[in-house]
Amino acid sequence: MEKIVSLAKRRGFIFQSSEIYGGINSIYDYGPLGVELKNNVKRQWWQAMVQSHDNIVGLDAGILMHPKIWEASGHLQGFTDPLVDCKVCKKRFRADHLLEGKGIKPDFRPSDLSAEGIKCPECDGELTAIRDFNLMFKTYMGALEDTAAEIYLRPETAQGIYVNYDNVLKSSRVRIPFGIAQIGKAFRNEITPGNFIFRTREFEQMEMQFFTTPQETAKWFKYWQAQRLNWYLDLGVNKKKLSFREHSQHELAHYAKQAVDVEYQFPFAESELEGIHNRGDWDLSRHQKFSGQQLTYYDDQTKEKFIPHIVETSGGVDRATLMFLIDAYQEVEPRSGDQDGKHETEVVLRLDKRLAPIKAAVLPLSKKLEKEAYKIYEELKRHFMCQYDAAGAIGRRYRRQDEIGTPFCVTYDFDSAGDKKVTVRERDTMKQERVEIGSLVDYLRDRLCTN
Repeated sequence: MEKIVSLAKRRGFIFQSSEIYGGINSIYDYGPLGVELKNNVKRQWWQAMVQSHDNIVGLDAGILMHPKIWEASGHLQGFTDPLVDCKVCKKRFRADHLLEGKGIKPDFRPSDLSAEGIKCPECDGELTAIRDFNLMFKTYMGALEDTAAEIYLRPETAQGIYVNYDNVLKSSRVRIPFGIAQIGKAFRNEITPGNFIFRTREFEQMEMQFFTTPQETAKWFKYWQAQRLNWYLDLGVNKKKLSFREHSQHELAHYAKQAVDVEYQFPFAESELEGIHNRGDWDLSRHQKFSGQQLTYYDDQTKEKFIPHIVETSGGVDRATLMFLIDAYQEVEPRSGDQDGKHETEVVLRLDKRLAPIKAAVLPLSKKLEKEAYKIYEELKRHFMCQYDAAGAIGRRYRRQDEIGTPFCVTYDFDSAGDKKVTVRERDTMKQERVEIGSLVDYLRDRLCTN
């Protein structure tokens, strides 16, 4: 993880937010390469979930919503962490984590940890009684900070989909089974964030809510479980590091009838990438009750009226971005033709070409060739995200591009003016091929799998 964090800052993927002021805990900013990688992750998800399915449509709901939504969803009452404070060193801990560390089942909830003999893990001091802490960020809408104006930053994107279910149903002419997909920001006042961008207080979610009949929920749950695993595999993630973990009954959220996580073996632990949940009819039933609006569905074929059941896929953009960086990271011995007399270990980011922030780099072999090389760069950047690099020895420039995951390097050399060709070097195989300048765009497009 230290190497990933170092690479992320050094090469402009991810920075600590507000760093010149000492930083702000668990908030991160995406740099020039990071924003491209993150956008590519979102683009691939959208293509797989919306573009590739004729019964899934998109949505972009507001971050601020009517406060009653969070009462209906259960977030005001149940979206809490059990906290304790040390009376001596004043540090704060999650009580359930301290219990699990002592081998006590998470569904066992004592009122006082000291009764179980549990002390502060930092200083062995006495702990306070457990109290629940709501994870939603509260703010105020309007000019006066009174209770009537209290509003919340959304802790998830799903509720925006549920409250727009009827709007989408009527305006898009979709019929069950159908899905609504959304990518957007969410906010949680996490007590124990950590592991870089794995768990943060401000993050982005990729969620799809699939509405179906009660009878077909199990079928679609199984379908989406397979689809979501295959998405990661298709983007080149190491199959040995991916697995499913089904939630036990005491782990299930209040809305869930069944839940399965796609997990990845991160350096710090095997942890959740995303969840697939059978939410039953809980969400639409609650919003129908609290809003007073009918959210039932009428089936023209069976002549039945019912509240749709929901299968949810919920993944984190930031978490997936971190996973792709970790999975692609490799240290290799100096590679033939790249050493420049150096023998230090080299870093290669073997990102899938569709995810790579920079698709191609144009490298003039000599500064005398910059004018013509730059013309090639200007043409390529009309079609792909590209970089132009003329600084340093050619081997060093190759290594810089390998380190940020660039699939192809295009070198304009002293023969290029005569034969109208450039040398294209492929990141993973290091194969070099002479390609006509006039056909370079088509050559790269075919190998980058882009439209």
